[in-house]
Amino acid sequence: MRLPRSAQIYIALVCLAGTALAGLLGALDARGLAEHASPAVAALVVLAIVGEFVPIRVFRRSAEGELTVSSAFAFALLLAAGPATALATILVASVAADLHLRKPFIRVWFNGAQYAIAMAMAWAVLHRLTDVPHATGPSFLPADLPWVMIAALAFFLTNALLVALVLALAQGFSVRDYLREDLVFVAGAAGMALALAPLAVLAVDFSVLLVVTLALPLAAVWRGARQALELEHHSLHDSLTGLPNRSLLRSRIEGALATASVQEGRGLIVMLLDLDHFKEINDTLGHGHGDHVLTEVAGRLAASLREGDVVARLGGDEFALLLTEDTTQAEAVALARRVLDAVSEPVDVEGVTLRVGGSIGIAVWPEHGTDVDTLLRRADIAMYVAKSGRTGIELYHPDQDRHTPARLSLAGELRQALDQRDLLVQYQPQSDMVNGRIVGVEALVRWRHRERGLLGPDEFVGLAESTGLIAPMTLMVLDASLAQLRSWDRLGLDLNMAINLSTRNLLDRDLPDQIHQRLRAHAIPAARLEIEITESMVAADPDRVSTVLRRIHALGVRITLDDFGTGYSSLANLRDLPVQRLKVDRSFVSGMVAGHQDAVIVASTIDMAQRLGLTVVAEGVEDAGTWEALRVAGCDLAQGYALSPALDGDALVGWLRRRGTGHPELREAA
Repeated sequence: MRLPRSAQIYIALVCLAGTALAGLLGALDARGLAEHASPAVAALVVLAIVGEFVPIRVFRRSAEGELTVSSAFAFALLLAAGPATALATILVASVAADLHLRKPFIRVWFNGAQYAIAMAMAWAVLHRLTDVPHATGPSFLPADLPWVMIAALAFFLTNALLVALVLALAQGFSVRDYLREDLVFVAGAAGMALALAPLAVLAVDFSVLLVVTLALPLAAVWRGARQALELEHHSLHDSLTGLPNRSLLRSRIEGALATASVQEGRGLIVMLLDLDHFKEINDTLGHGHGDHVLTEVAGRLAASLREGDVVARLGGDEFALLLTEDTTQAEAVALARRVLDAVSEPVDVEGVTLRVGGSIGIAVWPEHGTDVDTLLRRADIAMYVAKSGRTGIELYHPDQDRHTPARLSLAGELRQALDQRDLLVQYQPQSDMVNGRIVGVEALVRWRHRERGLLGPDEFVGLAESTGLIAPMTLMVLDASLAQLRSWDRLGLDLNMAINLSTRNLLDRDLPDQIHQRLRAHAIPAARLEIEITESMVAADPDRVSTVLRRIHALGVRITLDDFGTGYSSLANLRDLPVQRLKVDRSFVSGMVAGHQDAVIVASTIDMAQRLGLTVVAEGVEDAGTWEALRVAGCDLAQGYALSPALDGDALVGWLRRRGTGHPELREAA
C-alpha cells in the first residue's frame, strides 16, 4: 500500500534519528560490552534474541502488529550492563527477526531505529537520576527502584508512541484516539514484561541459573497474552479458511479509505465474489468436500492478489477483495479475470475432480461510494447482475441499483397500485400479412401513476421483478387479458391473446397450474393463449425453465420466443424448447428498409423458422415500407405503429369497427 507523504517523512526522520542515537550511545558506552561481560549477561542476551523470534501477532484497527518479550530482557541489560550492551542486543535481535520474516528494508530499519530511540530515552532518565548500573556491587539498590521504574515507563511510552504515530499517519487516524485505545492494550502484555526486568537484574547479580528460571514466568505471561490474542484473532477471522471475516474487512476498508487520495482514473477497489455451482457440491457430495473447495479457493484468491491487497470470506461461498493501492478500473477488471481463472481451475478432493466458477461485482471509490456500506452494497449489486446475466464480471453502474430511495419509494407505490387496481392492460393488434385480418393481440401492462401519468412497462417491470411483485402482477395481467377475451367473444371477435412472462415467472413451478385454473375460470380454450419468453430467461436455469415450459405447452398454450436475434440466441433453443412461434426483434425489423444486412438477417430468420414449422411474428413495424418488405419476405404476422398502437379493450373494438375486415389501412408512424 502506498503510504501518505506525511507517513513517509515521519518514517525517514525516525530512521535517521534512531541511527544517530545508536551511534551516540555506542560512543558514550564504548567499553560497556567488555566491562559487563558475564555468563548471566550472556543469558539475558540469548533470552532477548529468542524473545524477538517468538512474537505475538496482534491486530490493531486495520493494521497487523507484534508484541514481544525481548524488550523486557533488553531493558534488563540496560540496568545490568549499560546502554551499549542493551542496544546492541535489541538491534541484533530486531534485525535478525525481521530479516528472517523477509520484511522490507525500510521496516527493518524503522524497527531498529525505534528501539534505539526508546533505549536512548530510558538511558537518559537513568543517567540523569541515578548511576545505574553501579560499577561495584549490585547493579541497582532499593533506593534506585523508583527511578528504574520511571526509566522503564519512558522506554515503554517512547516505543508505543513511535509505533502509534506511524500507524496513525499511515491510516489517517487521530494519534490521540489511537494511543487512547492502544496504550491499555499494549500495557497489558509489554508493560507487565517490562515490570519484571528489575527481577531479571537481581537474578544476574545472584546467579545465572536464576536468569534462566526467570524465563518461566515471562513464558507464562507470553502464553496468557497469546491465548487472549488468539481469541481476538478468531473473532476477526473465518475459522475454516483463516481469512479476515466481515468485521475485519470493514476495518481494513475504513483504514484504506482514511488514507486514500483522489487520482484521476484511479481509486480504491472493492470486489465481491460469489461461487457458482457450490451448492450442488455441498448437496451432492457433502459439506466435507465443500469445505475443501472453500479452503482451496481461499488459497488461490490470496495468491492472485498483490502485496497489500486483502481477501476476506464473508460467509458461505461469498468472498470479498480489497485492492488497497490506487488502481484503474481496467486494472481491476483484469485482476478480476485472473481471479476467476484461478477459481475455475479444477479441484481434486479424494480422487473427485470438482469445478466451480464465480461471479464478481466491482465498486470503485470514490466514483461509486465514499463509505464502507455503500461500496459493499454496490459491489454486491454488481455481483448479482454478473450472476444473473452470466457475464462473470460486472462493474457497478447506477442503472443496476434497485435500492435507491427513489426506487424504494416507487416500489411501495407499485404495491399500492396493484392493490388499488391502478395497473391496466392495453392490447396491440397483430395482423395476418397475407389477408390483413386481425388474428390476435399482445397484452401490454401500463401503470396509471397518480403523479407521473401513464408509465410504460420499461419503467416498472424491472422494479416488480426485483421486489417480488412480478408474480401477482403477471397473474393480474393474465386475469384481465382472459376476461377481455371473454368480453370480445360476446361481440363476435375471435382473437388470440399473447402475454409476456419474466424470468421469475418461469422459475415458478406453480405457474402452469395457475394458468390452467384461470383458463377454466374464464372459459377460454388454451389454444387461444400465447406466452412470450426470451432466451435470456431460459439461460437463468435451463432445466427448471424447460420443465415449466413443457407443462405449459402440455395445456395447449402456444409459446413464442421473443426478441430472437439478440442476446442469448441459440438454434439449440429452437430445437429443444416447445416453441410454436418466433418473434423477430424490432432492432432488425426497423432497419430493413435502410440496411441491407438487417433485411438479409430478417429474411433468413423467416425462412429458417418456417422450415422448422414455426410461425414468424415481426414486431416494431413502424411504416408502410417495412410492412411491404416483410410481406415480400414471407413474414406471417406483424404488429407495430404502422398498424396501431396499443389500445384498451373498448378502444380496440372501435378501431376494428372503423377499420372493417379488409386489408389494413397502413399509416406512417407519427
